[in-house]
Amino acid sequence: MIYLLFSVICSVTVGVLLKLAKRYQINITQAITWNYLFAILLSLVCFKPNFNGLSLNSITPIYYLLGLLLPALFFALGLSVRKAGLARTDIAQRLSLLISLSAAYLLFNESFDRYKEVAVIFGVLAIIFTMYRKSDRMTSKKSWFYLLLVFLGFGAVDILFKMVSQITEIPYTTSLFIIYTIAFLIALLYLCYLLMTRKTKLQLINFVCGCILGIFNFGNILFYLEAHRSMSNNPSTVFAAMNMGVIVAGTLIGVLIFKEKLSKWNYAGLVLAIAAIVLITLSKLYAV
Repeated sequence: MIYLLFSVICSVTVGVLLKLAKRYQINITQAITWNYLFAILLSLVCFKPNFNGLSLNSITPIYYLLGLLLPALFFALGLSVRKAGLARTDIAQRLSLLISLSAAYLLFNESFDRYKEVAVIFGVLAIIFTMYRKSDRMTSKKSWFYLLLVFLGFGAVDILFKMVSQITEIPYTTSLFIIYTIAFLIALLYLCYLLMTRKTKLQLINFVCGCILGIFNFGNILFYLEAHRSMSNNPSTVFAAMNMGVIVAGTLIGVLIFKEKLSKWNYAGLVLAIAAIVLITLSKLYAV
């Protein structure tokens, strides 16, 4: 369980760092770019990827799609944290498991039981309740849009990672290194474009913050994988505990530290989100 705890801490810390970026005038684009550079270095040290027999022909379009989606999703995550708040962004991110659950049924032919059916209903209601904010209409529309991007984006990334895990020609850890490399190159190209068109200047503080962000972003994945390895006979517990941990921790930090205001509907959505994840866990433990 210690790996799960570290994974939750790393995941929530990424959201906190993105929340603090605006306060301390950190350039998000630069920080995200250097984040992937540091993730590449950490992959080399921790995963020791095997490049034997690796060629461009063995790299499928899934790798390139993930390499494009990851930095784009990081930008959307940063905007969502700023516009909609840390608590609601974390909930939207974790509720994306409903997309992967639907994909498991439609794409991967996994059976659907009553627990999962009720979980989907609870999840849809949770999405509506947690994304609702009683404020001026323009702000509400913007926050809905960014939360929806996070929800759809993380769901798509989860499905693509499932597809990557099914690739047997390349070890999974080597696949992660390849994806991080593609993500870094795409983010770097975008950064170079901004440097040339908007006269943006590189700053050391953005590089340092990007390295810190990369540590926690990489740590989230590393500890999550380690948790699955140490609890290989009960993966549903790992998945559910991770999601519930992030939702609860993200909400508490958002409310207590950043003084984010949640309505009764938002709290109802939080309860429904936790209930949906519990039902998914039960569907794994008790087939109905």
